[in-house]
Amino acid sequence: MKVNGWILFAGIMMAVGGTMSVINGLIALFKDEVYVVTDENIAVLDFTTWGLIHLIVGTIVVLAAFALLRGATWARLIAALIAGLSIITQFGLIQYYPFWSLAIIAIDVAVIYAVCTMGRTDEEVELPISM
Repeated sequence: MKVNGWILFAGIMMAVGGTMSVINGLIALFKDEVYVVTDENIAVLDFTTWGLIHLIVGTIVVLAAFALLRGATWARLIAALIAGLSIITQFGLIQYYPFWSLAIIAIDVAVIYAVCTMGRTDEEVELPISM
């Protein structure tokens, strides 16, 4: 199977980010004392709701990443929407985590670029494994 280099990048970034989100969701569900809420921060959702959201969204992102690597058109739309929402979310967190937020915004922009330019065959590479 051949895939564009940018799509390979986007798929890997989505798989890693989705997996991290699933892990964060599981931590929030099963061991919520890991997360500390201070007097300076406001928690809008309880940890169970927050964990479930991360678990569900993370799973969708991982599935979309593998579908993207297989060339599924619907995965492009999911990737662009999730990356766009992530950018908006990071702007809300930028005052607390400036370097992390800027790094995630840069990766999200690269993922959006990748899925919006998918289909160009000038930079295709052969994947060593069959998906």
